[in-house]
Amino acid sequence: AMNDLRISLIQSDLHWEDSTANRAMFEEKIWEIDQPTDVIVLPEMFTTGFSMDPVELAERMGLLTVRWMRQMAEQTKAVITGSLIVEEDQQYYNRLIWMPPVGDHQVYNKRHLFRMADEQKAYAPGQERLIINYKGWNICPMICYDLRFPVWSRNRMGAERMDYDLLLYVANWPEVRIQAWNTLLRARAIENLAYVAGVNRIGNDGAGIFHNEKSAVFGPAGEVIVPGGDGERIISVTLSADQLTTHRNRFPAWRDADDFRIL
Repeated sequence: AMNDLRISLIQSDLHWEDSTANRAMFEEKIWEIDQPTDVIVLPEMFTTGFSMDPVELAERMGLLTVRWMRQMAEQTKAVITGSLIVEEDQQYYNRLIWMPPVGDHQVYNKRHLFRMADEQKAYAPGQERLIINYKGWNICPMICYDLRFPVWSRNRMGAERMDYDLLLYVANWPEVRIQAWNTLLRARAIENLAYVAGVNRIGNDGAGIFHNEKSAVFGPAGEVIVPGGDGERIISVTLSADQLTTHRNRFPAWRDADDFRIL
């Protein structure tokens, strides 16, 4: 059974390539959330900014930031999620960690690497989507550039239920292309009959790229639940399970969707 789900998106500037400062900053912001929440979402590469220097910055699983995420999840009794630079098996990944307050964490490695910044030269691509069942919701987390690829993001339709109910993007999406961000978030919600939430960073990064926020949440019909806004802020919103079920029942386009699989 699905109950309502409360999510909190933390829209913040990042200290360039300074994981200690970023963990301290996000810890303060997490404790600013003044109501119980189920999922706390941090931006892409939240410990470093969008850096192409994994040799210097990568962390191992189970150390430093992953331990910090475990501690914060246990203390807040909420999922903590966001991506960071991870080294594993002599490869580097832009890896999203899904850290629940109880139980094992799960990971998603960014599939689509942003070649305009040579991300594919620094990191290995992910090969599998991640869909998590949490509090009755199926949640599919993705990372930034993945948003541009609707096949990868597609909510595949089963006989009884779709793959996911919430599509979640963590990002470092620059101001110069923010119109695409807004348009594609809404499109992913409409075509997949699901909630879509995107959290973006703000400010200039160490490469001189400016990010103008615009974290946002859209409903399954493409309606704006939380519009993109400016500045440092925490966006907390409750997603209605009834609203999702009602829309899917009244407009069951998912029953006519094309059946496919990604090779």
